[in-house]
Amino acid sequence: MSVAAEPDIRIERPATVAGTDGLAQDVRAGLTRELKELPPKLFYDARGSELFDRITTLPEYYPCRAEREILNRRAPEIVAESEARELVELGSGTASKTRALLYAMAGAGSLDRYVPFDVDHSVVERCAAELVELYPGLAVHGVVGDFQRHLGCIPTGDRRLFAFLGGTIGNLHPPERAAFLLRVRRLMGPTDQLLIGTDLVKDREVLEAAYNDSAGVTAEFNRNVLRVVNDGLDANFDPAAFEHVAFFDEANSWIEMRLRARGAQTVRVNGAQLEVKFSDGEEMRTEISAKFTRDAVERELEAVGMVLDGFHTDENGLFGLVTASTR
Repeated sequence: MSVAAEPDIRIERPATVAGTDGLAQDVRAGLTRELKELPPKLFYDARGSELFDRITTLPEYYPCRAEREILNRRAPEIVAESEARELVELGSGTASKTRALLYAMAGAGSLDRYVPFDVDHSVVERCAAELVELYPGLAVHGVVGDFQRHLGCIPTGDRRLFAFLGGTIGNLHPPERAAFLLRVRRLMGPTDQLLIGTDLVKDREVLEAAYNDSAGVTAEFNRNVLRVVNDGLDANFDPAAFEHVAFFDEANSWIEMRLRARGAQTVRVNGAQLEVKFSDGEEMRTEISAKFTRDAVERELEAVGMVLDGFHTDENGLFGLVTASTR
């Protein structure tokens, strides 16, 4: 009787992720600015990941549906053009959208390894377990990390497709985007390709509705950043004391999410050795989500020495998938 081989799963977690130094540094820097700010990566503990999965099913939130439409239609073409044998997904979540890419690679007989990279260890582990069951023989090398600090932990490889989906590129301010793209550019070899999901410029009403859903799930997701800080840094934020705000900033071409204090309050963040005062009505930024045009994306890629290879949109032109390389 043959014995089934053990699944080929490796999960790597850099020491700095396991500790609180990076978290304390980010929170201290953000909460001492004139406009207080917390980075959007702090939305994503297990509860935040679950809330975001719910957001993607809401009628107002079009990006995931539009991106999935493109992937379902174009994945075989993207895989064939890239000749990829490995999929490296930055901000993988549960790999719900990249299943189309994995399926296309498996169908082409070219799926050797999947590298999910995410700040939430629970989704990396769950995703790895699910995928090795779906694709026997698949190797999974998960990395639990922050893509602004730990990209160097991504394993070396050849013929890799780096996927950065969901419009997450828009959560970075322009200088951060340039720095991130340059870091990815330096990781890529001549046979690698980058796939980026970019939300496109459109009517204000459509944009603002996507971040102010009638069910209030996005509001709860926004407040989850406070729970993550409470849990990670022994803080005493009261999430109920802040209300969700989201609006389109046309000058910067981005949606901005904030939390507005309901009454004056003082918050102690023990793990960052910080006491923070909020006045009544004071707002704290928790996310930007930039909206792009094709020309804007091409300029940003060219600035870091990359070439735009392809640009695909959904039928309604709401969302764009960009392929780029170092060639």
